[in-house]
Amino acid sequence: MRAPGNGNGNGGTYRLLGAAGATAAVAGGWAVGTLPAHDPWGLWVPHGTAVTAAGYALAYGGLTVLVVAWWLYGRTGAGVRDSLVTLGWWTAPFVVAPPLYSADVYSYIAQGAMVLEGHDVYEVGPSVLDPAGPGGDAAASVGGHWTDTPAPYGPFFLIVARGVTWATGGTIVPAVLAMRLVALAALALIAWALPHLAREHGRSPGAALWLGALNPLLLMHVAGGLHNDGLMIGLMLAGVVLALRGRWISGSVLVGLAMMVKSPAAVALLFVAVLVGRAAGGGLPRRVAKGLAGPGAVAGAVVVLMTLLGGTGFGWLATQGVAGRIHTALSVSSDLGLGLGELLRLLAGTDPDPVKAAVQNLGLAAGVALILLLAWRCAAGRLEAVHGLGLGLVALVALSPMVQPWYLLWGTAVLAATAAGSRVRDTLVVLSAALVYETQPSGSTPAYGFVLAALACAAGVMLLRKERAGRVRGHVPGQRTPVETAVEAGATRAR
Repeated sequence: MRAPGNGNGNGGTYRLLGAAGATAAVAGGWAVGTLPAHDPWGLWVPHGTAVTAAGYALAYGGLTVLVVAWWLYGRTGAGVRDSLVTLGWWTAPFVVAPPLYSADVYSYIAQGAMVLEGHDVYEVGPSVLDPAGPGGDAAASVGGHWTDTPAPYGPFFLIVARGVTWATGGTIVPAVLAMRLVALAALALIAWALPHLAREHGRSPGAALWLGALNPLLLMHVAGGLHNDGLMIGLMLAGVVLALRGRWISGSVLVGLAMMVKSPAAVALLFVAVLVGRAAGGGLPRRVAKGLAGPGAVAGAVVVLMTLLGGTGFGWLATQGVAGRIHTALSVSSDLGLGLGELLRLLAGTDPDPVKAAVQNLGLAAGVALILLLAWRCAAGRLEAVHGLGLGLVALVALSPMVQPWYLLWGTAVLAATAAGSRVRDTLVVLSAALVYETQPSGSTPAYGFVLAALACAAGVMLLRKERAGRVRGHVPGQRTPVETAVEAGATRAR
């Protein structure tokens, strides 16, 4: 009998199935992806109604096949080598695709052009660029919310964006593909760090790669959507790996760089401080003080250095809340605040905006409080520091005033290495499979996306319950489920 996941048995079948799904999703994306407003090369341009309809069918069908293949591949027990090969197969179709599921990459390119031209990216938005100049096509393609919005990103990422825009002249296709190289490098860093984190915690490296790197939500929004969250996560995970191995200075440098991409990585610095403090010994207050001093000083030096090298100043400190101005239905605190504000407006005629802002701030404060509580428990030795970091990032996302589907990846990437076999892990698996449907390939968020996500969530919960029931009844490992049997039968007929 062939070993599961060896590339020739079940794992090989699901690898091919996932690659086919990714290819179909990307093929559809060429017609219905987040296409630029103007492509001088004529590659990423809109098509007629029939092509658009076929594109949506391919994109959603391929995405569903990829999700099914991912789910089944996770049950093969594939090791690190096979999982890395599978990651290569599933990522390859995205390499030359147009931007998918988000227009954020156009903001990145435009902001790089703004830095090159000397504009203050922390005061004005991409609309200041000359439409006929470098980055002009990217600025015209930026989503409506962000055209006049200052950059919420750190100086290190703007240095990267400036380099991409300088090297490509801001021309849409080369600039996007260069940004994709950055995203793929981030994905490689994540794939390197996850097995190391899993081994440090006595967990399966292959299982960590499955949830943290092969995750369709990650492939969609990092390889496809080119979100800089991938770079933040990769630097953060690599920094934590080094800190676990006693190389906390190097680790703090990487976490500092992650913070200079997006500020939520600062949560990781707190838990690196916990690791350093626990290694220092002594009483709890002394460990806390020692832990905060060293990593804090190193990361602080990185922050200052990147700010000076970037030439963008410290304006990024004032723009960290700009994303919260946009309402997203996935934010519980924003939904509650909006609902309460509208209710009070109807009852008392009050302005709903201050009420919404107050509820959002309370939610954010609760998230910070939970992070501090988790860090304290880790410092006291009652919780693993890396696991606490993952839980803290999930709590931050759940209680933030703005939540996008890919934000779930912040904590999922960490917990993939520490939460094997737990309900936390199962919850992240189901949410990852469901949230892939929340966003259209064009980047919009239609109402039916939430319906599809709810259906996927319900299906995932049912499948997990059946798996648990099977284990209770003594289900034989490796025994095929009806879904697996149908998939393999189809593959056999195709051959």
